[in-house]
Amino acid sequence: MVTDIMNDPRAVAAVKAALEEDIGTGDATTLALVDPTVMATGEILARQACRVAGATVATAVMKRVDPGLQVEILVPDGQDVQKGGTILAIRGKAAAILTAERTALNFMQRMCGIATLTARFVEAVSEFKTLILDTRKTTPNLRVFEKYAVTCGGGTNHRFGLYDRVLMKDNHRKLWRGGDPDRLDLAVEASRKAFPALAVEVEVESVEECKSALRAKPEWIMLDNMDCETMRTCVTLCKGISLTEASGGITLERARAVGATGVDAISLGCLTHSAGSIDLSLEWQVV
Repeated sequence: MVTDIMNDPRAVAAVKAALEEDIGTGDATTLALVDPTVMATGEILARQACRVAGATVATAVMKRVDPGLQVEILVPDGQDVQKGGTILAIRGKAAAILTAERTALNFMQRMCGIATLTARFVEAVSEFKTLILDTRKTTPNLRVFEKYAVTCGGGTNHRFGLYDRVLMKDNHRKLWRGGDPDRLDLAVEASRKAFPALAVEVEVESVEECKSALRAKPEWIMLDNMDCETMRTCVTLCKGISLTEASGGITLERARAVGATGVDAISLGCLTHSAGSIDLSLEWQVV
């Protein structure tokens, strides 16, 4: 179940900052030309079919500009809308709607794009029940929205940042102060000693590296840039010991084949760094 992102104080702060960035000392055009007493109704429409994400964020934007605006969410976050469908209905002062419009749409268009791409990957591996994970390849200061959008698409959040999981990649192994970069089990043990409350994940690129890491039974093993045959071998080795995550250049076309190897999850940077924006518009009229 998708929860309201606007319960997160990081999201509240980001909405405030986005409006301050856009409005600055005031919406000059609206202040110059629009009667502040004029009332209007508006609708945010989907110009293409998509998975909705960010309806609650757009609502928060509108309400921050003018708490008196009435906003009704017709298609909630996490649900699909067809081309031409109405996602939000708004009623209130026309000047406030004009001022809030672009910031609200910017959030929603980006978030709907991420959710829609995520939903396609989820569908591609649905028969295998493989988790679709995001990564840290997000827009600085917008991670909270982009990771939320992934959940709206049916995906699952990987670690939120550097602080909530040990994830040992190739560069960490090269720089590991403990010694032999090929003794991944020792690196896992060192990580657990330093952060006993955190899950430990190790990136491996071969069957031999997988075997080395498994001696210490990390919670996760990341199978990086492997062909499906090698991946399948590693999944068999890890069964009952560590969960497996496939990573590295996995496209929508290849996702099903990767899911068929038996991996527990597929992580995809493209969900947040390459998803396009969905075409939305705000249509409104004076009442």
